[in-house]
Amino acid sequence: MTKTRLEAFSDGVLAIIITIMVLEMKTPHEASWHSLVDLKAIFISYILSFVGVAIYWVNHHHLIQAIKNVSSAILWTNINLLFWLSLTPFVTGWMGESHFENAPVILYTLNCILCGMAYFFLLIAIRKTHKQHSYIMEIISYQSKKGLISAGLYFIALIIGFFYTPVSIAIIIIVALIWIIPDKNIEKILSENPNHH
Repeated sequence: MTKTRLEAFSDGVLAIIITIMVLEMKTPHEASWHSLVDLKAIFISYILSFVGVAIYWVNHHHLIQAIKNVSSAILWTNINLLFWLSLTPFVTGWMGESHFENAPVILYTLNCILCGMAYFFLLIAIRKTHKQHSYIMEIISYQSKKGLISAGLYFIALIIGFFYTPVSIAIIIIVALIWIIPDKNIEKILSENPNHH
């Protein structure tokens, strides 16, 4: 498989994930502002997950743009990542419907951890097949460092989720902010290596 097909397939799956999430947001039966206020937990959950999926899409795009070839390990670790991301609509819906009760927030955070681990496994697979390309090693190094920080924060959020979920949600937002800021180092590396396509 070429990396173009890998990226197209991944883009398609991520687009479906976002579509499912928005379809889960049922319109209120009453034509009043109060009925919209009642949906605020569902809407907040949707925004949180939309941003999360978007962050994975941006970073996945950078990775695929950088790689030279696609190995079986890259294919399967990519499928593994898409599997855990595909559970996002379910955990998002449950968390929103429950108004951020402990069990749904814990499961949501656990899924965040598993998505992060899956992304790390994809980085490892890419590193193994691109050891001779120093600029790809640089990209993976930057992403791995941010990944370790994120994992630590997610585990803290998971533990706190048993006691006080607002703090867990705040930590998840902090992780999103860490990743949502464009990584100038990666963009610089890619621009300095125009033959990476």
